[in-house]
Amino acid sequence: MNYMPGTASLIQDIDKKHLVLLRDGRTLIGYLRSIDQFANLVLHQTVERIHVGKKYGDIPRGIFVVRGENVVLLGEIDLEKESDTPLQQVSIEEILEEQRVKQQAKQESEKLKVQALKERGLSVPRADTLDEY
Repeated sequence: MNYMPGTASLIQDIDKKHLVLLRDGRTLIGYLRSIDQFANLVLHQTVERIHVGKKYGDIPRGIFVVRGENVVLLGEIDLEKESDTPLQQVSIEEILEEQRVKQQAKQESEKLKVQALKERGLSVPRADTLDEY
């Protein structure tokens, strides 16, 4: 098969199930329905998958349009191996609660780190004051 440069190489992947990792850290799984020259994607029957430890939950999102500049990773899912996962699927409510607990623990850990640095006379700029690039 001949190589097609750029997003044209994704034409053969239309109507196949894909995993998309976004720049903000979210993971989407859905069927690739359309793509353009800017790598903008249209996903059908999309779910947002949330992972916490060895558990995951899927939030149905329907049709999802993803701007190409937000795509970090795009990969086809092998349908035969999709069910062979060591992860345990749980309800949406349970995974959201576990995600909230994990984020809260992370914030507490960050507070302790900042406090320890302050005690040593060091300062750390707050994340919300830094420019995002």
